[in-house]
Amino acid sequence: EEVNMQTLKGREFVAAVTAVVKQDVKGNVYFDGIVEDVSERKRNEQQIQKLNDSLRTRSTDLEAINHELEAFSYSVSHDLRAPLRAIDGFSRILLTSYADKLDETGRDRLDRIRAAAQRMGKLIDDLLNLSRVSRVKLERETIDVSKLANEVVQELSHGEPERKVSVAIQPELQGHADSRLLRVVLDNLLGNAWKFTAQQEDAQIEVGEQVNGEGHVFFVRDNGAGFDMQYADKLFGAFQRLHDDSAFPGTGIGLATVQRVINKHGGRIWAESEVGKGASFYFTLQQRGNV
Repeated sequence: EEVNMQTLKGREFVAAVTAVVKQDVKGNVYFDGIVEDVSERKRNEQQIQKLNDSLRTRSTDLEAINHELEAFSYSVSHDLRAPLRAIDGFSRILLTSYADKLDETGRDRLDRIRAAAQRMGKLIDDLLNLSRVSRVKLERETIDVSKLANEVVQELSHGEPERKVSVAIQPELQGHADSRLLRVVLDNLLGNAWKFTAQQEDAQIEVGEQVNGEGHVFFVRDNGAGFDMQYADKLFGAFQRLHDDSAFPGTGIGLATVQRVINKHGGRIWAESEVGKGASFYFTLQQRGNV
């Protein structure tokens, strides 16, 4: 039993009392046991209880915030797309139906309006993808990573059939991950490799795996524009871009989404690069020792 007791000097403490009933040779009943001061343990338990209560409160608050974010995402998806479509659509009508009434400057301005509207639409898509990653329930399975990477490359090739890119994908790569989310990772990493090798005459992309102290490490490597490693800490931040938009367009959200997916799997992602000499992105799907 745990009871509140007091020492002979008047100090109160919580005692854990363990005793058994015994009988001496004369038949007298007595108790034989131990009284242990567990006050410190009880204080620790109370502190842990307070922390648990605080965590439950924070969890409830976070759940409410997530619901608000979902409502915001819905609003972005539906309410903002309509005016963007209108801007793009009416600009296209002006360009096609009133082209003879517009001078070169007027047509250029409308082209810029359309490009800006389409860029905003892409930004909305990327933001929604970033927010969805946090809400997706992780469903791991054994995935043929080589096959998935080949599918992504085929789609990139169909989008730009005129490009000649040498792609080497290591066969029989396997990973234990959520297939939908791993597709997001490969879409972004291979899409970036494809984009940043656009100015290379001999464009090369490689997908493979190596084993080191972190276990099985996948990589996507290219010989494209590369980047300065002193800015590597900005690489996975939302809206962070290391290249001029006119040379390599993008929203700066793709790698933030990739990092969120990898973190959700309990893995890690990092990059190595040199300006003008390509980039290598490495990622694990699970830290060694995690189940």
